[in-house]
Formats: sequence, C-alpha cells, structure tokens
Amino acid sequence: MAKIATSAHEARAFGFLSDSDHITMNRERVLSDAKNRALELVRAGYEPPVMRTDLPAPGESMLATLKMGVYLMRQGEYISDHEVKIGNKVAEVLCGGNVTPGTLVSEQYILDLEREAFKSLCGEKKTQERIQYTLKTGKTLRN
Repeated sequence: MAKIATSAHEARAFGFLSDSDHITMNRERVLSDAKNRALELVRAGYEPPVMRTDLPAPGESMLATLKMGVYLMRQGEYISDHEVKIGNKVAEVLCGGNVTPGTLVSEQYILDLEREAFKSLCGEKKTQERIQYTLKTGKTLRN
C-alpha cells in the first residue's frame, strides 16, 4: 500500500530527499559519486552527531495497534503472509520493542532492534527471493 518514488526527482517531490541531497543520473557513477561526497565531508571536518539516549518509545500499546493494522490488512487480502512478518518486524522496531509506553531508549537500541529484525528476515526464503528479484529486475516481488 506504500507509495514509492520512481525517480530521484519524484523522491524529492515526496519529501524523501531534500534540496541539498545530491542526485547521480548515471547508475554507473553512484558508488564513485558517493565515495567522493564522503571524502568531501571528511575533508570538511565532518563528525557524526552524538547518538541520543532519551527517545521515548511508543511501546506495547502502539505495537498492539500496529499489529492489529497488519492483521486487518491481511484479513482484507491487501498483503501476503510474508508481508505480515515484515510488517510485524517493522512495528516492533518503530515501537522500541515490547516496552512500557514512554520508556526512554537509545538510538543504538533502536538500531540493534532493526539489525536483528533485518537479520531474521534475511534468513527467510521469501525475503531472499524478493532481494534476488529486485536486484535482477529493479522491481518489487510480492510473494
């Protein structure tokens, strides 16, 4: 049900990219352009921001709401069984796991939840099929 951008300019129009984000038109130059931009940032003295440790997690009540939404999407046959797994993993990450609402968590905690969810989904045959299909065709597989 998500809307995706089919070009960098459309992504900018949707607000996914800002005016300061660089666009590489030639697919063969993406890696070299990214490397050059990273080197520019290093030369300019870039330092990553300090990670926050005071993010209030939406917690278990929002997690239940999101999981109900995923369930209803499946019941309405808008999504597949595999998309239910994906949706529930995304909900867990967004809510900071099954914690009490308002619990303060760190960015690193959220990143760890995301990494664990991604790794578990990568072990799924259907996820592997989706990744392989997208790399071959540039399109999304709905399995």
